[in-house]
Amino acid sequence: MTRIIAGAAGSLTLAVPDAGTRPTSDRVRESLFGALESAGVLAGAVVADLYAGSGALALEAVSRGAASADLVERAPRAAAVAERNARTVQRAVPGAVIRVHRATADAFLRSAATPFDVVFIDPPYDLGETELAATLALVASRLAPGGLVIVERAARSPEPTLPRGMTSDRHKRYGDTAIWWLTADTSELDPEE
Repeated sequence: MTRIIAGAAGSLTLAVPDAGTRPTSDRVRESLFGALESAGVLAGAVVADLYAGSGALALEAVSRGAASADLVERAPRAAAVAERNARTVQRAVPGAVIRVHRATADAFLRSAATPFDVVFIDPPYDLGETELAATLALVASRLAPGGLVIVERAARSPEPTLPRGMTSDRHKRYGDTAIWWLTADTSELDPEE
């Protein structure tokens, strides 16, 4: 069972796709969101959750004060679950804007016009390093100044290959899961890249 841990939608239960996703554990989400709240990055934030699965990461952010969230999931069954979860959280947080996009992460990022304050990237473990690096390059060009990228991968995975202008601020391991905090100064990025 996955649930919203805290905030306006705290304790609501979320559906989880029956296959093809790997939900972030409550323990990891609780630690991650405690740190995000301490950093003051969630209040009023524009959030994107790539490889969203159930949408638990973005929906937790909305519950804790994010203004909007775009949940991106290409798998039809997982996207349908994310839609149901988004409607559940929307009822608890009526002022937030929550959208679910059935698309690949890269296709969504190529068409996204809004700069994001926080981007969650929790790809399937089998996503290759080259593909992740390409997605990070697209994310870097869509970040608001001072924006934050959270990458969740298997602890055995190497540190993500970062595009020019993006840096790794911290890395934390939770058993088999690793989280990287990345930031980018979008003023350093060439929009033609």
